[in-house]
Amino acid sequence: MHLGLLSFGQAQDEAPDLGMARHFIDLLAMLSEKTRGNLALDEQRLVENSLTELRFRYVQASESESKDKPEDKAQESGEPSAVTEPQAEA
Repeated sequence: MHLGLLSFGQAQDEAPDLGMARHFIDLLAMLSEKTRGNLALDEQRLVENSLTELRFRYVQASESESKDKPEDKAQESGEPSAVTEPQAEA
């Protein structure tokens, strides 16, 4: 929900809360560590697959948000967004 992928009657234009998303992903990872060896194989796979998917979606959401922010600021100021290339080291 905090990644902005699900909505339960909320406004769909609501921005993702990446801080809370990161918190819940870390919480699930902690639960995975605490229950290691005490879960059935299917349960362990479910937790691991869920963590992998959530981490992937988190990276996508954070990259999307970082790409959107410079453009929004440039549009507000009326300036085109500048892309700088890294300088090669000698």
